Amino acid sequence: MTRYAVDHARNALVAHWSTGIGDVAVTVATLSPARASDALRLAAGLTELSQACWRCYTHPASISDQHGPGSLGWHRQRERDAFAGVVPILTASTHVPVPAKIGEIAQRTGRALRALDSPELTVQVVADVAAELSAVEQAERGDLSGRAQQAVTLSREDASPLQVAQADAFLNRQPFGCEELITQIDPAAAAIAAAHWLHAAAAATGRRVRQHPVQVVAEGDHLRPLAVESLVEIVSAISFGATPRQTVMPLIRHTLHVAEGHLCGVTDAKRRIAAAERLVARTRIDHPHSDSVCLPITSLDPARPALDLLDNLMAGIHGCWLHYAGHARTQDAFSWHDPDDDRRQERHTELFLTEVRQEAATRHQHLL
Repeated sequence: MTRYAVDHARNALVAHWSTGIGDVAVTVATLSPARASDALRLAAGLTELSQACWRCYTHPASISDQHGPGSLGWHRQRERDAFAGVVPILTASTHVPVPAKIGEIAQRTGRALRALDSPELTVQVVADVAAELSAVEQAERGDLSGRAQQAVTLSREDASPLQVAQADAFLNRQPFGCEELITQIDPAAAAIAAAHWLHAAAAATGRRVRQHPVQVVAEGDHLRPLAVESLVEIVSAISFGATPRQTVMPLIRHTLHVAEGHLCGVTDAKRRIAAAERLVARTRIDHPHSDSVCLPITSLDPARPALDLLDNLMAGIHGCWLHYAGHARTQDAFSWHDPDDDRRQERHTELFLTEVRQEAATRHQHLL
């Protein structure tokens, strides 16, 4: 989302958003002399409006199970339909009744804009809001260029097949990841592609070390326990025939629900309760008088679930490589020794990447 702020040194309204590797900022308008509180209210209203509009992107109506009157899908679609009324509301001189939350925020923002009483400022702010709405619509089409690039930091309940295909192409070029993966791709789509490549890496490593792919991932001692839990769940499901999308999206959606205070799904709730009971039992053995046990209710960071999962998946691929290379070095010690460590490391890397790409290619039809 775009955040708006007042630059008191230049007396300007500025907007800034993330690109995946840092923020960019633009000057929206120069402010006329006025009370600082009026300008700050305008900046706060524009920020809240951007957040509500981008929520239509991260929580699309199309992913809802129900779309009848009063349902979740119906409410989400009403918010999305409210885009068309935002600019008219901002420029209206009188109150315009609207049922959607986006419309209510636009009403408050419009009042803050009128309080500054500057026709030139109104034109500039409306132009920026129109650009923000256009960026959301562009991201919905799977195009994250320009201002829509801010979507690379958002966790979405759905993923564009176009974005998944682009992420797969980036990972085929560099299975260890690249900058384009975090600056040009929606993280949910990138996670779907990365899950495909993690399974390929685990399978290739498993053949080399004679282990099941799940066992390869489970031995990732360089990862957090919760990260290992999510990766084991993904690789296990794909090994039994699930697609990467079928394994990744439920994890992200579940964590998005947790972020809003909900634990959805009876099966998952039972699993979490059972895990918590096991943790409590172990803790009582080590600390019989302690009641300060933290019980995780999700394996991902609720503040950034898709990005957190993508980080875990890429770390998992790197972990497979460490396991593969360690076993290869052991085999070299029993066969022949190359005095050039750098050349031997390069040879192991080339073999690993070749086998991973071959494995990924054999299951490519399951990706999209």
